[in-house]
Amino acid sequence: MIRYIGQRLLQGAFVLWAAYTASFLILYLLPGDAVSIMASGDEQNAVDPALVEKLRAEYGLDRPIHEQYFVALFKALQLDFGLSIKNGVPATQTVAEVLPETIKLAVAGFALAVLLGSALAVVGAVSRNHWIRQAFSSLPPLGIAVPTFWIGLLLLQFFSFRLRLFPAIGNDGGQSLVLPALTLAIPTSAVIAQLLTRSLRQTLGEPYIEQIRAKGASEALINFGHALRNAAIPTLTMLGILVGNLLAGAVVSETVFSRAGIGRLTVTAVNSRDIPVVQTLVVLAAAIFVITSLIVDLIYPLVDPRINTARVKA
Repeated sequence: MIRYIGQRLLQGAFVLWAAYTASFLILYLLPGDAVSIMASGDEQNAVDPALVEKLRAEYGLDRPIHEQYFVALFKALQLDFGLSIKNGVPATQTVAEVLPETIKLAVAGFALAVLLGSALAVVGAVSRNHWIRQAFSSLPPLGIAVPTFWIGLLLLQFFSFRLRLFPAIGNDGGQSLVLPALTLAIPTSAVIAQLLTRSLRQTLGEPYIEQIRAKGASEALINFGHALRNAAIPTLTMLGILVGNLLAGAVVSETVFSRAGIGRLTVTAVNSRDIPVVQTLVVLAAAIFVITSLIVDLIYPLVDPRINTARVKA
């Protein structure tokens, strides 16, 4: 197991390096740089070209790409991603200031997604009423197909503007978190429900389920004590991707509801070519993916001990 964890950590380090390198190259290939974009304006507000070149030299933007890359990579290994070109504050500090709000949104959205997705899956898989099964099974594809921003706008229109139950924008209090979290949860819950429904139906058709039923076990024990536990393994496998969906959805949700967080910061940093901030965000997202995948791998043996046995043999 220790050897396996070591291998996964090496793979995680490679993912972080690849994410950092890819983001650096993409941002470098985009036309213009942060200093040029900030200095651009109309003729009346034109900035002295000499000042622009001085700023580019200060940020190292006048150096060759390979020199910029290795200098930035060496500093990144020390968790120093440089100063934000937009406000002159360390990029890590800029991200850390808005990270708590996004964490609250992501945790609330994920909790709602698990509850909604699990409920849809269980009812859609175990209900004896054909119409109920069909109705609940048809909801997940709809949740996946509908764009996240459209879900947010619908919730905003109905619950904020018409019923006035929740605030439309801002980060003030728990009420302002409800609609953004629900916007984030609906697409993710649809993925969970679709995977879990298919897996539950397959698991309930296994011979060992019939053996347990023949021994007199109740349907509740069969569904929740045996079938659901084994059916959850494919959903756990998708957990890394689901976390990625939450991060991507946070960009849309925070933009629609005007919440300060990682999502809005990402949009602002990309538009202004603020390379230090963008790369901090990319590495943070990659690190979350790596850590989530490692946690899932460690949880697998708790769900199915045979997985741990197979790893030891490997």
